[in-house]
Amino acid sequence: MNTQHPEAQNILTIDIGGTSLKATILNLAGEPVSEYVKTPTPKEATPKDVIKGIRELTKELGSGFGRISMGFPGYVKKGRVQTAPNLGKDSWKDYPLAQEVADLFGKPVRLINDADQQGLGLVSGQGFEIVFTLGTGFGTALVYDGELLPHLELSHMPVSKTEDYDDYLGKKTMQEIGKERWNKRVKRVIGVYQTVFNYDTLYIGGGNAKHLDFELDQNIRIVSNRDGIKGGARLWSASEKYDVFTNYPAEK
Repeated sequence: MNTQHPEAQNILTIDIGGTSLKATILNLAGEPVSEYVKTPTPKEATPKDVIKGIRELTKELGSGFGRISMGFPGYVKKGRVQTAPNLGKDSWKDYPLAQEVADLFGKPVRLINDADQQGLGLVSGQGFEIVFTLGTGFGTALVYDGELLPHLELSHMPVSKTEDYDDYLGKKTMQEIGKERWNKRVKRVIGVYQTVFNYDTLYIGGGNAKHLDFELDQNIRIVSNRDGIKGGARLWSASEKYDVFTNYPAEK
């Protein structure tokens, strides 16, 4: 007989972005059991500032959860941040973010790339599915028959001698070249991915997805951050393995 309190199965899901921090509490089915809260990412975006922002943001959600999922905009490995191209870059190298948050809340934490977390929340599990996130930068997630293909930082593949896809489609570039040229770039990149990957479905999310103004193929869907954050529940339904790592709070 399972005597564990139902709230212990709930998951605090956090999405760290270059522009905003977002959070909600989900049940095992990925359904929200709290409000969805959001706040601007701290200007300096150092680890200390981001963790403080998370603590303040989640205060209003209460303590009705037993586990934490986090999506981070960069390459992460076994709970440690390796790259943070759109945050305070130098201060994040090999930073033990999952352990810091586990110790802060006294709950186990699973940390993955933010686009990967969105992907888990969006895909149908049928065929080859890709997620684009158009936000401060450009993120991607690849999922085959529901299985995440992790550690593929395709956004950092070079477009030219001076730019990668993150630069090519990022928010700063959109502001510099205008939405018309930016839309042409997005359309071009979609064509490249269709040719290279022959995906079954492409999901496009992130804060700048709303600026797309061209007709999309039937297998391309615009999705919201609220849809994607549900991936925090699916992350905890996955078995522990190399790319699904749990950090537990340190014993006091």
